[in-house]
Amino acid sequence: MTTSNLYALILAGGVGTRLWPRSRSHKPKQLLALTGERSLLQMTVDRVRPLLPPERIFIMTNREYVDAIREQVPDIPADHIIGEPAMRGTAPAIGLGAVLIRRLDPDATMASLHADHYFADEEQFRRALIAATDVAQGKWLVNLGVRPTYPATGYGYVELAEELGTFNEHPAYRVLRFKEKPDLETARHFVASGRFLWNSGIFCWRVDTILEEFARHLPEHTAALERIAAAVGTPDAAEVLEREWLALPGETTIDHGIMEKAERVATVPMAAGWNDIGSWDSLAELLDHDEQGNHIEGDTLVIDGERIFVQSEGRFLALIGLSDVIVVNTPDATLICRAGRSQDVKHVVKWLKQHGRTDLL
Repeated sequence: MTTSNLYALILAGGVGTRLWPRSRSHKPKQLLALTGERSLLQMTVDRVRPLLPPERIFIMTNREYVDAIREQVPDIPADHIIGEPAMRGTAPAIGLGAVLIRRLDPDATMASLHADHYFADEEQFRRALIAATDVAQGKWLVNLGVRPTYPATGYGYVELAEELGTFNEHPAYRVLRFKEKPDLETARHFVASGRFLWNSGIFCWRVDTILEEFARHLPEHTAALERIAAAVGTPDAAEVLEREWLALPGETTIDHGIMEKAERVATVPMAAGWNDIGSWDSLAELLDHDEQGNHIEGDTLVIDGERIFVQSEGRFLALIGLSDVIVVNTPDATLICRAGRSQDVKHVVKWLKQHGRTDLL
C-alpha cells in the first residue's frame, strides 16, 4: 500500500490532569518531555514523519496552546494547527480534521492519533498503521487495538468477530462491539477470553467514509463542520469557527458518536509497546531503574529505599527508609503518593478546583 495520500490528524487538546503537578493548564502533558529530550507531541510527529511530509499533518488543540505547538513543531504549516474555541470532545475535532483534509485531497486516507501516547517499538506501530490504511480502503473504520497484558480497568475494549484477512503481515478483524472501561472482574473475563483488545483510541479511515458516517449519525455536527470548512481562507473564518463550534451540543466522543453505531468497523492488533501515559505509575513503568528499582530525576538522595520514582525540579530532596512511593516536585507544588495510587491524583485536582486554587492548576 502506498502512503501517498495518507494524512495524520493529531489530537493535542486536554490538560492531562492525571500527571499533575507537572502537567498544568498552561503546559499540559503533551507539551512536556516526559520520556526523553522531545515532548510527547514532538515524538508523535516524529513517529509519523517516515510515512508522510509535514504538509500532510494537522493538529487539533485548545486555542491557548496553538502558539506553543507552533513553536515545538515549526515544520508543520501554521494553518494546519487548529485552535478549538472550547472543548467539544473528540468527534467534532476529528470531523473538522476530516473536512479540512478533504479540501486538499477528496481521496485521502486519514489516521487519527493522540499527542500523548508512547510506543516502545515505533517501526512496529508504523507497520500496523500501514495495515490499517490498507483495511480502510474497503470502507472500514479501522481501530488500532492492543493485546491486553493485564486486566486494565482504565481502558476501553473492543470485542473481536471474524478475521477479515491479512494486511501488511497483520491480521484484521471485524469489531463486534466496543465496551466501556470495565470493572476488575469484567476485565479479567475479557483478558481470559482472548477475544478482546484494548481500544487505543487510534483510528484510520478514508475521509469520505468517516464523513458519510458523520452525516448519518451526527448530522448537526456535519452541517456545522461544513460551514466552518467553507469559511476557511476567508476574512470570516475565525468568526465562523467560534460561532459554529460553541453552538455544538455538549461534548461528543468519536466512540459514542460514531464508532459504536457504525456497521463496518474493523481492528488491527498492534504489538508496539503502546502506553497512553495515563498516570505517574504508567510513566514509571516506562523509564529506566537502578538495581533497587529506583528512578531518580533531579537533586535527590535516597537512603534505604526501593522502587521509588522521583521527578524533582529545584530544591534538594532526601528520602530515607521509604519504598514504593512516587514523588513529583515542582517549584510550587509537590506530590507524594504510594505507588499504585497515582490514579487518585484526580482527587487532588478536583479539590484544587473546588477551593479556587487556580494558581496550581
